[in-house]
Amino acid sequence: MKIYFAGSIRGGRQDAVLYETIIQYLKTFGEVLTEHVGDPALTSVGDDGPSDQFIHDRDLEWLQTSDVIVAEVTTVSMGVGYEIGRAVEMGKPVLCLFREGAKTNLSAMIAGCEAINLVHYSNFEELKKPVQQFLFSLNVL
Repeated sequence: MKIYFAGSIRGGRQDAVLYETIIQYLKTFGEVLTEHVGDPALTSVGDDGPSDQFIHDRDLEWLQTSDVIVAEVTTVSMGVGYEIGRAVEMGKPVLCLFREGAKTNLSAMIAGCEAINLVHYSNFEELKKPVQQFLFSLNVL
């Protein structure tokens, strides 16, 4: 299974350690195409490619070749929203993760989209079982 993980980069890196933990868990189910999102050395400058066009084209290619998208949406990110929208448009299965108690509000465009599976959680341990159930339900493992 090829998994596209989406998490905030330029919108803020306060959840980078959490992203890395989620990515390591996702790797037990398949290949995570976007491991760099969890790299704590990656800053909010988003310097993970030589140009914005390169980053867009590379990430879109990864998105197109993925089997599923898992997005941590607690930290607001226009890029993550764009990736989710494109994935929905492509008919990809989408799982969004939103951490309760955060000082952000979940976008109505995510919460209200019937094509998106949404998990509310408080800590990493709480999201493991729903993520596993979602991935197993896809029958691509």
